[in-house]
Amino acid sequence: MNFKGTCYIIMGGTSGMGLAAAVALNEHGADLVLVGKDEESCQSARTIIGEQPIIFSGDAIEPETILKAISLAKSEFGHINGLFHVAGGSGRKFGDGPLHEMSLEGWNKTLHLNLTALMLSNKAIINYFLETGQAGTILNMGSVLAYSPSPKYFVTHAYASAKAAIIGFSKSIAAYYADKNIRVNVIAPSLFETPMAQRAMQDDTILSFVKTKQPLDGGRPGKPDDIKNAVLLFLAPDSTFITGQVLSVDGGWAISEGQYE
Repeated sequence: MNFKGTCYIIMGGTSGMGLAAAVALNEHGADLVLVGKDEESCQSARTIIGEQPIIFSGDAIEPETILKAISLAKSEFGHINGLFHVAGGSGRKFGDGPLHEMSLEGWNKTLHLNLTALMLSNKAIINYFLETGQAGTILNMGSVLAYSPSPKYFVTHAYASAKAAIIGFSKSIAAYYADKNIRVNVIAPSLFETPMAQRAMQDDTILSFVKTKQPLDGGRPGKPDDIKNAVLLFLAPDSTFITGQVLSVDGGWAISEGQYE
């Protein structure tokens, strides 16, 4: 795949799956603007990927953050080919969980963090594509929990709702803007080794369950690099006939029963 002369914005591009995608795109010649949640993750990304991409910290829930990313990309690279929105997270600390225990704050914060932030970045880049009259691509981060729940160990109903809404939202805008050659797709991972997954990654019982729930490659959590080929596929300049799709990158999660101890 040849990404030379292309430019992409990655919201949540300084850690985990976003960073793995950034490294892959950088290696294939793409110009990048990476947005991280804090300066520490941004500095870590600079150490890994080098000084070539533009990297800055910002909160994805603030409308100004994506607007800054678009402005920087235009001024530095002259154009933007696409957006990969990875930013999001768990709402457990706010009160997400089983419905009978969920707090209103947990519900609102989780949807805000995962759905509203994504809407803001998608809206801004859509406006950019419409204003410039160019084709473009959006790739949104979903979750296998949107359509393949796991009630014993992964019971955050607001999070599942937000990720399911991302699929509906993405398909809806994919349909609406298809005649403008603006493509919108979703990647839905299962349990991956990311900062958000530390609770599960430190629980031997959950890891034992995951061994049977996502049995590919010996039965293991996903690694950030496992996502990169799917990202390259959807963002590639010549993937011009793919839109409105949801791809599970889940090690077999959605088709496996999973065994409890």
